[in-house]
Amino acid sequence: MRMTLRFLGVIAALGLLLAAVPARAHHSFAAAFDENKPINLQGTVTKVELVNPHAWIWIDVKGADGTVTNWGVEGGPPTNLLRNGITKTSLAIGTEIKLFGYQAKSGESKGVGVFVEYLDGRKVFMGGSAPGADGQTTAPPR
Repeated sequence: MRMTLRFLGVIAALGLLLAAVPARAHHSFAAAFDENKPINLQGTVTKVELVNPHAWIWIDVKGADGTVTNWGVEGGPPTNLLRNGITKTSLAIGTEIKLFGYQAKSGESKGVGVFVEYLDGRKVFMGGSAPGADGQTTAPPR
């Protein structure tokens, strides 16, 4: 009986400790991005962040009026990008690329990527939550 009470006390204490640990929120594609707003960007890489839980590629995009806007495009986890061939070496700062994906619902200069296209025509899928980012489903129109 004593052992059972001690065991239950330990389980209760562990439960309280686990409840106190903050949970990291994770969003779905539909919560943050708009499937009706495909983006087709061309610009120069300014930063590559291969960090968990999502990698980010930042590019400067020149508008028709000549203004430059820095866009952040979310990819899948770094392991997906590395597996598909995107590294800090293969996507060096200053590289001109095209990025295809969907814009953030907030209207910011952010989006989620489907694939990166190098100017020589090579495509690398970004392995994230966007439709087509796995290379198996339909990608946004070009």
